Amino acid sequence: MVHTDESLQFPRDFEGFGEEGFDPKWPNGARIAVSFVLNYEEGGERNVLDGDPFSEPYLWEKGASGGHKEGRHVNGEQDFEYGSRVASWRILRLFKEFGWCFTTYAVAYALKRNPKYAKALVREGHEVACHGLRWLDIWDYSLEEEKEYIKENIQILKEVSGETPVGVYYGRGTPNTRAIFPEVWKSVGAEFLWSSECYNDDVPYWLDLPWEKDLPEEKREGMLMIPYNYDCNDGKFHMSPGFGSSVAETYENYLKNTFDCLYREGGKIMNIPMHTRIIGKPGRSEALRKFMQYIASKPGIWVTTRRDIAKHMKSEFPYKPNGAWQTSSG
Repeated sequence: MVHTDESLQFPRDFEGFGEEGFDPKWPNGARIAVSFVLNYEEGGERNVLDGDPFSEPYLWEKGASGGHKEGRHVNGEQDFEYGSRVASWRILRLFKEFGWCFTTYAVAYALKRNPKYAKALVREGHEVACHGLRWLDIWDYSLEEEKEYIKENIQILKEVSGETPVGVYYGRGTPNTRAIFPEVWKSVGAEFLWSSECYNDDVPYWLDLPWEKDLPEEKREGMLMIPYNYDCNDGKFHMSPGFGSSVAETYENYLKNTFDCLYREGGKIMNIPMHTRIIGKPGRSEALRKFMQYIASKPGIWVTTRRDIAKHMKSEFPYKPNGAWQTSSG
């Protein structure tokens, strides 16, 4: 049963920035920030060898028709292994071709099982962020269990990559998860810059932390949210409704349409969520490459990591309580 701590809950916000919007003033006058995100989960998914009751049924080529076997489901295991053995390196080569960096949402146990890739990510300038200790739901965790889970996630990624993560996206937490990230990072003496546990905007924004309301304003730190999305997620190759498991052109066109809209509006973030075992298949990676070629031809784009988006916001729009940060700049 889920435990909801009322002191850790944020109110819902249906108004956002309203008609006026918010302009993050991207560096060098860029019209758009483009954030490619690689979800690295292979080796952290459910598996009988890791003590789970069944093999992972979610987000692989056979979709709902695979997994949930009483014993090992070798076909499913090997689709995940393709992601770590082959596709991960294909994606690294692709981004090296363009000279761009992405943020990795890294499941700790997964990256620990491919240490050479962990080191290569850092060597090539990509960001390693937290995506859970394992790729599991933790819906029934107590608050203390959840804090320990997050803490171990940070520590393992630091050990295997050589860098301490400064950001996080779980997507499979409890109602308390997003509120406790700053506290856990502080408890391990690490810097916390951003969370992407939100899907409700196209621009970053600061949240007031509930437990800071009684502190003097100069001691409050807030939490920077960098919104994520599902609609451009390559996971939709394996979801319904989605892109269709073999229709890479649908995916490519959807990404282009999304880019065109946000580029025309200006001052927005475009998220491109990826999974090694999905977008790293040859036919899909070619569609991604065509999209990358398309946006590379446009002036005023900033392809960047979430870490650098956070640093920009901290510099240009440092946190101030009650929305006062919106008036900062320069």
